Amino acid sequence: MSAVASWNPLAFKAPFSVVADGRRHLGPSVLHLKAPTLRSIGMQLLTPARFRTRAMVDDDDDDDDDDEEWGEEGGVAVAQPPAVCEAGELKKKLTDLLYGTDRGLQASSETRAEILELITQLEAKNPTPAPTDTLALLNGKWILAYTSFSGLFPLLGTGRLPELVKVDEISQTIDSESFTVQNSVKFSGPLATTSVTTNAKFEVRSPKRVQIKFEEGIIGTPQLTDDIVIPDKVEFLGQNIDLSPFNGVISSVQNAAASVARTISGQPPLKIPINNSNVQSWLLTTYLDEELRISRGDAGSVFVLTKEGCSL
Repeated sequence: MSAVASWNPLAFKAPFSVVADGRRHLGPSVLHLKAPTLRSIGMQLLTPARFRTRAMVDDDDDDDDDDEEWGEEGGVAVAQPPAVCEAGELKKKLTDLLYGTDRGLQASSETRAEILELITQLEAKNPTPAPTDTLALLNGKWILAYTSFSGLFPLLGTGRLPELVKVDEISQTIDSESFTVQNSVKFSGPLATTSVTTNAKFEVRSPKRVQIKFEEGIIGTPQLTDDIVIPDKVEFLGQNIDLSPFNGVISSVQNAAASVARTISGQPPLKIPINNSNVQSWLLTTYLDEELRISRGDAGSVFVLTKEGCSL
C-alpha cells in the first residue's frame, strides 16, 4: 500500500557554454535533471523529492559544496499509508483485548464495550468494502475468537468444567467454489474427542451479505484420546472432589470406556438432514483482510474470526 519513488539522472548537453559561479567553461556543460520513475506497490503514491536543475562544473570543491547543500543523492523513500498503519494497530489492540475472554464468555461488560468500540473503528477502515466480490479472500477455515451471540454462551459454558468436557474450537469453513459453509464445534473430554457440524449452502445477496440455508447436521464419531488420563481432582458446582480414593474403580471404568470408545470410533458419523426451509440466516461481513474477519448476524450479534494459521 505504498510506492517507491526513484530518481534517474538524465543528462542533456547544452548547445552553448554555461556560466556557473562567475566562470565560463569551454566545453558544453551537462545539465542533470531528476526525472521520476514511479514503481507502485500499492494504492498510494509518495510525493517525490524536489525536482531541480543545476549546472555541473569542473571544480571538485564546488561539487562537494553543492552535495552538502542538497544532501545525499539516490535515496529511496518508503512510507506506509496511514490507513494501513491504523488498521494494524487496531487489530493488535483488539486481539490483545480478546485474550483471556474465552471467546467472549468471560468478558466483562466494560471489556465488551471496549471490544465493540474497536470493532466499530476497524469496520470504518475495512480494506475490502465488497467482500462478496472477492470470495477467494473469504475462502478457508476461520477460527472464532469472539462473539456476542448469546445462543453460544451455554455451549461455551461447558468449558467451566475443564477436567470433564471443554470446547476446543469453534470454526467456520467457507468454500467459494461450491458455495458451501461448514460450522464446526470440537469437544474434548478425558476419554475422547468429538465434533458437531452443520453444513449449509450460501447465496450472494449484496456486496457484503450472504444468505445461508442449512442442509444437514453431523455428529462426529468420537475419537479415542491417545493418552487417557483421569484427574486426581475435579471441580463440580464450586467444590473440589478428590478422586484418588476411587482409583481402582476408575481404572476399571476407564478400561471399559476405552473399549467402548474403540468400538464407537469405527462407526461412521451420524448425519441428520435439515429439511425445514425456514432454517436460514444471513451474514454480513463488515471487515475482511487476509488475517481477520468481522461479521454480523441477523440477530444483531457480532463475530470476530481469525484465519487458521495466521499470526494473530
